[in-house]
Amino acid sequence: MIAYLEPFIQDTDSRRPHDGSSLCEALELQLQGGVSTDSRDTGLAGKDFGGLHSITPLALVRPAGADDVAKVVKSALQSSNLTVAARGNGHSINGQAMADQGLVVDMRAMEDHFRIVQINGLTYADVSGGALWEDVLKRCVSSYGLAPRSWTDYLSLTVGGTLSNGGVSGQAFRYGPQISNVAELEVVTGKGDILICSENENSELFFSVLGGLGQFGIITRARVLLQPAPDMVRWIRLVYDEFETFAGDAESLVRRPEGDSFDYVEGFVFSNNDDPLTGRSTVPLASGAIFDSSHLPETAGSVLYCLEVAVHYRNNDQVSTVDTDIERLLSGLGYVKGLRFQVDLSYVQFLSRVKRAEEEAIANGVWDAPHPWLNLFVSKSDIVNFDRAVFKTLLKNGVGGPMLVYPLLRSRWDSRTSVTLPEGEVFYLVALLRFTPPNPRPALVDKLVEQNREIVNICHVNCIDFKLYLPHYHSEKEWKLHFGNQWSRFVERKTLFDPMAILAPRQKIFARDSLISNCWLQKQT
Repeated sequence: MIAYLEPFIQDTDSRRPHDGSSLCEALELQLQGGVSTDSRDTGLAGKDFGGLHSITPLALVRPAGADDVAKVVKSALQSSNLTVAARGNGHSINGQAMADQGLVVDMRAMEDHFRIVQINGLTYADVSGGALWEDVLKRCVSSYGLAPRSWTDYLSLTVGGTLSNGGVSGQAFRYGPQISNVAELEVVTGKGDILICSENENSELFFSVLGGLGQFGIITRARVLLQPAPDMVRWIRLVYDEFETFAGDAESLVRRPEGDSFDYVEGFVFSNNDDPLTGRSTVPLASGAIFDSSHLPETAGSVLYCLEVAVHYRNNDQVSTVDTDIERLLSGLGYVKGLRFQVDLSYVQFLSRVKRAEEEAIANGVWDAPHPWLNLFVSKSDIVNFDRAVFKTLLKNGVGGPMLVYPLLRSRWDSRTSVTLPEGEVFYLVALLRFTPPNPRPALVDKLVEQNREIVNICHVNCIDFKLYLPHYHSEKEWKLHFGNQWSRFVERKTLFDPMAILAPRQKIFARDSLISNCWLQKQT
């Protein structure tokens, strides 16, 4: 087979076109799905939401199921340099789902799989790794009155994609990230094996893949824990003028036991000005609500903070009872009185709130513009210093989009997964979700990317304990620093499940000609 394959994998810089059928023949692939080398398909696979990189693959594979994915990986194993990257809905920021002259697997093309199962009194949804969370939500709620416990803010992401990273939103303080709410996976490893794994079966693979950045396997099916879905949500925003008060209240809420706190806790930073994208007008929720800045104390600075919380309730709950419960939860919080905003909406509407922002961004032409986002986990012990050095100084005029900051609890994360976190029980998610104007000048995008590097450098210079979430590094030295004492475990897992470094090459953690793949080859001969 290698002899037939060589014309496709040698002299890759020539970008010679080949049709999908001839490529399948060369790779000895007999897929239920298909392979495309059409420039329109490979061009799409060479882009992502970040818009910072464009890397054209050799082909775009549309698998029908796990068998097709396994065949693709096994064929790449037989080549000298082919790699394979799983692509969900294309929402990577730094080209992590790309494969330079490799094979990109379109996970959205997989056959629909949805099944409700009950095991030991618990209810789960078995879903395809290529399913969108928004579709999982609608099917679970509409047909069964159930829903997953933990979410991401944006739901047009694939199940396999978020489970390969973490999956964080305002429910994570209570239930943990999405990777803490999955009981079983079907995975295609870097050896082309299709394995079922869970805490009790193939457990090393199970925990490796969760938060594993696609380095150990491609998730083709997941069993997600469900709970009864509420009917309604009261969504509340509270404004703070001091970070320490904001952080103290947020940490208090996430530490409270269930029943004594809200069902959702997040927060964000905004500019104390009239900027329509990053200023005070972004806070009110209900149509017609106004941010009356006269309520702010004279000591308010250039940035303000918003604690965002929500309570679930049923249609048959008395409104007065809901009101009483919420006032009890809000009592004692130090937000600026007169700057409280709220709205009631359905549970599905609440979880789909970013979809409306997406529709507006598409209409305005900014959804397809570059998004040089930066996501970090920052230790509680250093979050005040981060606020002072970054929010109050470097980013006091905003980033052209949301700046999220809210606490999470380390005890809700399983240390056996591949995610690495800062020290301490409490740490903060910081998400700088930059939006640029349509067709921005390259110099502007470069400036924003450089500002991200400056923020990371500020963390290093000030000895701030942090980890990048959705990390992107360029060297082994940087990855070793990122993983710290978990690096050796990460390398061992790579040796076990993807020794030839076939998978997710654009993470730039391992290369096909790395020591790992060479050592594995020597063992086989």
